[in-house]
Amino acid sequence: MAEPAELRGRKHATRSIAWWILTVTLAVAAVVVFVTIGIVYHAEPILKSRILETLSARFHGPVELPEFHVSIRNGFEVWGTGLKIFGPSDPNPREPGVQPLIAIREFRFSADILNLFHTPMHVRRVYLKGLDLNIPPKEERRGGLRAGKIKIYVDEFVSDEARVIIATLRSGKLPIDFDISNLRLQRIGPGQPLQFHATLVNPKPVGDIQSTGLFGPWNAEDPRSPPVKGKYSFTHADLSTIRGISGILSSNGEYSGTLGNVVVDGVTDTPDFRIRISGHPVFLHTDFHAIVDGTSGDTYLESVKANFLHSSLSAEGSVLRVKNPNGHRVVLDVDVGPARIEDLLRLGVWTDPPVMTGAAALKTRFDLPPGEAEVAHRLRLAGTFRISGAHFTNEKVQSKVDALSMRSQGRPKGAKDGTADNVVSQMNGTFKLAGGLLSFSNLHYELPGANVYLMGKYSLDGNQFDFHGKIRMEAKLSHLVRGWKSVLLKPADPFFSKHGAGTELPVKVTGTKSAPHFGLDFGHKDGTR
Repeated sequence: MAEPAELRGRKHATRSIAWWILTVTLAVAAVVVFVTIGIVYHAEPILKSRILETLSARFHGPVELPEFHVSIRNGFEVWGTGLKIFGPSDPNPREPGVQPLIAIREFRFSADILNLFHTPMHVRRVYLKGLDLNIPPKEERRGGLRAGKIKIYVDEFVSDEARVIIATLRSGKLPIDFDISNLRLQRIGPGQPLQFHATLVNPKPVGDIQSTGLFGPWNAEDPRSPPVKGKYSFTHADLSTIRGISGILSSNGEYSGTLGNVVVDGVTDTPDFRIRISGHPVFLHTDFHAIVDGTSGDTYLESVKANFLHSSLSAEGSVLRVKNPNGHRVVLDVDVGPARIEDLLRLGVWTDPPVMTGAAALKTRFDLPPGEAEVAHRLRLAGTFRISGAHFTNEKVQSKVDALSMRSQGRPKGAKDGTADNVVSQMNGTFKLAGGLLSFSNLHYELPGANVYLMGKYSLDGNQFDFHGKIRMEAKLSHLVRGWKSVLLKPADPFFSKHGAGTELPVKVTGTKSAPHFGLDFGHKDGTR
């Protein structure tokens, strides 16, 4: 049966409408494709121009961007390589040796395509890799960051492998170089400081420093002036990367101020601190208050308080970067006490047990220059010390001291039959340490009945004793012995007395830690009193 004409007309109309819908859809799709292609085609020069204009206006200097690309394969993505930003003091960046103020090896970011038509354009996050910030010496800086028309606004920067280099023209000073393995900067608002989280690579001792806080606003004309405030944490730092010492250090604290005057308060803990020449581990804790110049790396320690075993010390001084040899020079004024001499000997001397016990007080200038040699051979000390209640741990040494005390008091019987008192002694003097050798001048050793005045040297490894001097005893020479020997020595009393009383004899202490030798020293000439 033939299809009605009315039905055929409706089908024809439906096919016509569908055809037109398909045609319009294809046309719109084609337009979208052509528009998208056109946008992408024009986006690269538009965006590149905006980036160059923004950076040039911000830093008031030339900008180079050799590679720049835009893609819509995975959304609207932008990336580039070789970005260099020169400062106002670099009018011709193509001259040999001219370093850019900022260099970025790679960067990328994503954005809403509609943002392309907004001014300023808004970007949520920019990823950077290989960021170098070179700050020239203050003497070479002319001008700085200038106000300009900003065409791109960024909320956050995330950077891997960043480095900050602050140059100096000061003679004998190295540029400061910070390696930052990871850096995140978040903008709080126009003209406001940046919120940051950074992981700094500390070369010696090797370890990562985690730090969070606020920085800026930045002032390129005066890099010392930007405010800075934050907290830091330094854990699992291996002290063995510094020759001569070892241990795993951790530290945390807070800081505030300006980049050129950062006030730092912190603590350190090293449960197994060792000086290699002794090898004895001690738990070392310090509290410190310091001023750091962030543009030079110089640190001024206004207060350091340390505790180990049963001893404590306080110090103040500086840690300064030097060029020859390359590294940091530590200079401190140290006041040790209250302290125990056995603690000090355990920390710095190989012998075990320490050769002496007793209360100790010490003041010294501590000077540790940089270098490849171990700490014990680089360290220089110069100061004074006092030991009270001293007792020798070596029974042979102590028995000799006991016997000397008894004879000096005119009691030779106790010295001979072993009934001598277990005496304690006092010691004070002036010392210097250099090259691992400890030298003493005006060394005064006092024990019941006698005073000993010595000069000499002692090696930190305990393998060398070489002391010469005089002993002044209360008893006359003839009273140092008994029986017929005493009678024979009576005529010699006047020749060995001092001002008509007691006895004065030249003495020496030589040998090693395991075999010290005490004796008379008539053939040696020295400057002891």
